[in-house]
Amino acid sequence: MAGEPLQIPLDELRRAFELALRHIEATAGSTVTLGHDHFWSVPGDELYDVHNEPTAITIGLLSESWQHLEGLLADEDRAVGYHLVRLADVIRAIGQDTAGQPLRQHVAERFIWHL
Repeated sequence: MAGEPLQIPLDELRRAFELALRHIEATAGSTVTLGHDHFWSVPGDELYDVHNEPTAITIGLLSESWQHLEGLLADEDRAVGYHLVRLADVIRAIGQDTAGQPLRQHVAERFIWHL
């Protein structure tokens, strides 16, 4: 696979995202609270250049990324590819904040019942 571009079917990506989101809803509820707002950000032109150390690490804000996504939700015609970058900021934070959360009681009971 080295040297060949990675091809990702968008329908499968959408399905994977939906499955992961359902898991978060089942374990964390319908709203998540992020414990941090600031995060390290590497500019896109340096992010995938693994042969050189990034020189322009900046600080991003999850609240700013979320504001851009709320703007998109308010006006769907404003959609641009960069909204995926903003979405990735928020998704990464949710995934990392919820990765160690125990199952909520009713979810745990449902899993035990199926055993």
